[in-house]
Amino acid sequence: MQVKSRHHLRSDAISALQESLADSFGSELAGDSYELVELSETKFDVVLVDGEQLVAYLDDEPFLTVQGANEYPPTKSVVTVDAGAVSFVSNGADVMRPGIVEADDEIEAGDLVAIAEETHGKILGIGRALEDSDAMVGDSGKVVDSIHHVGDDLYTFSV
Repeated sequence: MQVKSRHHLRSDAISALQESLADSFGSELAGDSYELVELSETKFDVVLVDGEQLVAYLDDEPFLTVQGANEYPPTKSVVTVDAGAVSFVSNGADVMRPGIVEADDEIEAGDLVAIAEETHGKILGIGRALEDSDAMVGDSGKVVDSIHHVGDDLYTFSV
């Protein structure tokens, strides 16, 4: 990933970003410095909050990175997977119904979701819900497309 441009966000853009993350993930992001890093050759742009890559944009939609979600744990839009799914999700696999033990009641198909592991609640990845929450738990089928996970290019990116 190559840096195309970098610039500090204006206060109105910061407020909009914080509001969007509070609405979608229930996370109250706080920081003194917000810098947008536009990247080439990738579908993501990154927001550095006090120098840490805590937020990314996908098609102009902000979401917490894995690091951001672990620093500012989401209270909404969380899908929890069992121990058997951890290694798969951590390696970028999509989330399948049998691995889900719980899903936030307000998730709708198309929402960005945080994928947490059951034992410690750590976030392993971010994905896009393919089903509403009431259809996520079950016996078979893919329900979350993985878009960002521990160890991927976005996770390991540094400026």
